[in-house]
Amino acid sequence: MSGSIYGNNLPRMQEILEDMQSRIAKVRQQAAAVTGMDPVEHSLGRIKSEESMREKCRRKGLPETADSALSEIRDAIGLRIVCAFLNDVYLIRDYLASEPDLTIVTEKDYIRHAKPNGYRSYHLVVKTADGFYVEFQLRTISMDTWAALEHHLKYKKNLQGNIDLIASELKRCAEELASTDVSMQTLRDMIIEGNGADL
Repeated sequence: MSGSIYGNNLPRMQEILEDMQSRIAKVRQQAAAVTGMDPVEHSLGRIKSEESMREKCRRKGLPETADSALSEIRDAIGLRIVCAFLNDVYLIRDYLASEPDLTIVTEKDYIRHAKPNGYRSYHLVVKTADGFYVEFQLRTISMDTWAALEHHLKYKKNLQGNIDLIASELKRCAEELASTDVSMQTLRDMIIEGNGADL
């Protein structure tokens, strides 16, 4: 097909992505100035590729149009923010929710309510003042590691063996990592209290 599925919106989408990345950099600096610790381990931003967006439209039975790509599907602009500690995930979430020109459209807390397979992350979709949607995935290093490994296994061709056992082991690993996240947060809180710092 000729032309972009995003119509003439790509320049504006890129501006929004860069703006969101700047906002995340700002909250990182603010938090680090107060606590001495950067709440974000790393972050990635992207505009979904033309091919991926067209495939998603087809999978959802939507026409391959800019309206579908930018209104019906709400992850054309996406950021994944990986934090070291659980509390930092919610710090970033609260910061985004407090931005006056952003409206929360949907949010799903898969950290407190994990998916059946063990997946954990905090998903947030916001709408900008000029009507573009941005999806944020907020997670800890442990959650990100598990999701990456699960993705590799999920797309492994000609998967052999006991699928139920593999699924059960994946979920067990997710639960062990979640327990580690809680323990690491507890340790961090103890260190902060011991140093008299205030988060």
